[in-house]
Amino acid sequence: MDSHHHHHHLCYNMQECLNAIQNKISDCNSLQDRHGSRYLINGKVVIEHSPGLSGPGKSASVQVYSSTVIDPNTMKGKLSGKACLKKGKSSKKDGTKTTVYKIKLHVEPGFGNPGAFLIENNHKHRFFLQSATLVTPENKVIHFDCRSWVYPIKDTNTSRLFFSNTCYLPSKTPACLVELRKEELESLRGDGTGERKEWDRIYDYALYDDLGNPGKGPDHVRPVLGGSRSRPYPRRGRTGRPATKNGTINLDTYVPPDERCSPKKLSEFIANAIQATAYFHLPEAKSLPRDSSSFESFGDIRDLYSNNRRQAMRGKSVTEKVKKFVPAQLFKDVTHVIEEVDIKFPLPQIIRANQFAWKLDEEFGRQMLAGTNPTRIHCLREFPPRGTLTESHIEQSDIEHNLDGLSFEQAMKQWRIYVLDHHDYLLPFLRKMYSEGVRPCASRTLLFLRNDATLKPLAIELSYPGSSNNVDGMKTMVLLPEKEDIPQALWQLAKAHVAANDSAYHQLISHWLHTHAVVEPFIIATRRQLSVMHPVHRLLDPHFKDTMHINALARTVLINAGGILEKTLFTGKFSMELSSELYKQWRFDEQALPSDLIKRCMALEESENPRGALMLFQDYPYGLDGLDIWLAIQTWVGDFCDIFYEDDPSVKSDTEIQAWWSEIRNVGHGDKRKEQWWCQMTTKADLKRTLTTLVWIASALHASVNFGQYSYAGYPPNRPSRCRKFVPEEGTMEFAEFLKDPDKYFLNMLSDRFEASLGIALMEVLSRHTSEEVYLGQRATSEWIDNKQVKQRFEKFNKSLREIEKQIMERNGDPELMNRRGPAKVPYKLLYPDATKVDTPAGITAKGIPNSISI
Repeated sequence: MDSHHHHHHLCYNMQECLNAIQNKISDCNSLQDRHGSRYLINGKVVIEHSPGLSGPGKSASVQVYSSTVIDPNTMKGKLSGKACLKKGKSSKKDGTKTTVYKIKLHVEPGFGNPGAFLIENNHKHRFFLQSATLVTPENKVIHFDCRSWVYPIKDTNTSRLFFSNTCYLPSKTPACLVELRKEELESLRGDGTGERKEWDRIYDYALYDDLGNPGKGPDHVRPVLGGSRSRPYPRRGRTGRPATKNGTINLDTYVPPDERCSPKKLSEFIANAIQATAYFHLPEAKSLPRDSSSFESFGDIRDLYSNNRRQAMRGKSVTEKVKKFVPAQLFKDVTHVIEEVDIKFPLPQIIRANQFAWKLDEEFGRQMLAGTNPTRIHCLREFPPRGTLTESHIEQSDIEHNLDGLSFEQAMKQWRIYVLDHHDYLLPFLRKMYSEGVRPCASRTLLFLRNDATLKPLAIELSYPGSSNNVDGMKTMVLLPEKEDIPQALWQLAKAHVAANDSAYHQLISHWLHTHAVVEPFIIATRRQLSVMHPVHRLLDPHFKDTMHINALARTVLINAGGILEKTLFTGKFSMELSSELYKQWRFDEQALPSDLIKRCMALEESENPRGALMLFQDYPYGLDGLDIWLAIQTWVGDFCDIFYEDDPSVKSDTEIQAWWSEIRNVGHGDKRKEQWWCQMTTKADLKRTLTTLVWIASALHASVNFGQYSYAGYPPNRPSRCRKFVPEEGTMEFAEFLKDPDKYFLNMLSDRFEASLGIALMEVLSRHTSEEVYLGQRATSEWIDNKQVKQRFEKFNKSLREIEKQIMERNGDPELMNRRGPAKVPYKLLYPDATKVDTPAGITAKGIPNSISI
């Protein structure tokens, strides 16, 4: 065919198309003319752009399903024709470009109300669909809160379905939507095979089998966690990918698109990480192959925060480094943030007001109640503690003179002896952890609750492996705060070992395991078993934001073989095994704050009390503020459930909730499926308690153990994360060395410069709030649910949180409450909700409870 002829043929086809389109339009117009504009559904669609990518415009089209008129052929709601997105109006805010498109859908008379819509993306790029609003001919406005990526149909082979913001229990679903509801859930479950591609929206479970990196040698082999009696663990999201063997940071791990951080958040996160670790990319850091020297003096440590290191470096060398491990599209998103990196660690709160307060015993005790890890201390009800592996070597007679005139028995009866216990669970690991540069101890610390409610340390018991040739022998040493013949400095060394134990427990258990890891199976089960239309899905969704993505990043940078936690904690390559060992003790029901406080004897059970527990002493900041927040969450969750569930049978007969609960127990936390403590989910009380606990873990519990990290652990002497020397025994060479220069011995015992700086950098990244954080008592959009009653109750929840904020500020100002500020003058704000935040100042604020585990 000659080109001229070919050209002519094309024109002819074009002409034919144009004529057809013209006829279509006149058909529509005549329909409209006949009925005025009555059968027109108008709408707008809001789309957010990835930097550098164009919006879809006319290459995206929308079709609407009726929620009131069924199509007898499909048994689904009647489906409208397609309408393209037109007349996009763009605007920019904080560097994010948003476009609002209009759509016009012609429908037959009696089409009824839209209940869902399909969107098809024939554009070459994905786009982020924020929301859609449709207005029916009768002027009924229907909202769709979408917040999801829509990928090109060439990748997905299928259009994307969105349901309106109206919630229905499964049995109350409009007939038109029943089939759609079922199909959508089935597609999200996938078939459990194949490698996930970026655009797959599939939720499934996997074991933690990707932490090791055997390709790098036997030192990088790690056991699989989960799926066995010896190493139980919660499940993670399945990617279907072989674990990477080349040891690169893989920021491209598969995470279902709706769980991914926004481009803006990810670029902030990466920029923060680069800023924090820039220290390691500096030219002068190069000259020290890996600066394993110790700090020379306390002043030397303070220099890390001082102005003389304030060189802003142009992002050249850093940008090159980043390019190596960041996917190309992501690199485009973040380059503008990396332009100028200023390396200077802010001064941690613990040394701001008083640079030596951290050394005081009172501050040491206070941090167990109000520091980064306030969830481990418990009241001792019998001595020696029952069920322990080992006899305690602490003699009652050594400590009785410190009990304000009471005998040990009397003090214990009055609930005034406390213990911070990091002993038995560590014992089996100590010998293995003993290595070049690590001298591990297991510790028990006894404390006395004084009349002013401050905690006075009484004794520290340390167990540690004897010399390497004495294989079985565990040695023990008991240190007391003020024995005349033992200098105060020796006691300081013992406290450092306790802090190292507590740091590892905090990072691996209180923080990673008890929030990040245990919540992931709940997220997967929610997406697989509860339709987006399910009210409980609506309730929980904000509390799951970004968690799966953060956890996936953690698996490639933090908790993996050779990752940052192994490099900075004394537990080294046994870190995650230890966390599996402690998962054996985890119980979901005990994660409810009142149960936790009662179990640790920090409070008494009190069923008449709406909080469910009565604090034993008021000056336990975490416990007191926590119970207020717990009650507020419990009331809100209760109000919410009462709107949708009339009675116990309505919970029992909710097929989706039952499938959800069964999957959490049998699959997501499957290694615990035989445990008796799981509730049966047959009553409204079961459901309310479960949801309250879940919201508490994802919001307040996580905030309390995460956002105080830099304030306290940003200064290594206060919370060392590993010790390189044991407390010296009298008569040894080490003891002589210690006597000569106790400060120097202490500094040599801490992590070396490299590890300490890496640890500080990590604390800084984890303690930051990002600018798009949504806080407890807030929602990302006011149209998150179409239900007036729910919105009124939510407003009530927000009000109660603002009341709590006032109370917290009053408590912090009360001179009677010594533990609220302590000698270091760090006010306790980790459970201050900040529910009024609108434009969040990002950064390290040491306050604010985000809705979800989003960092």
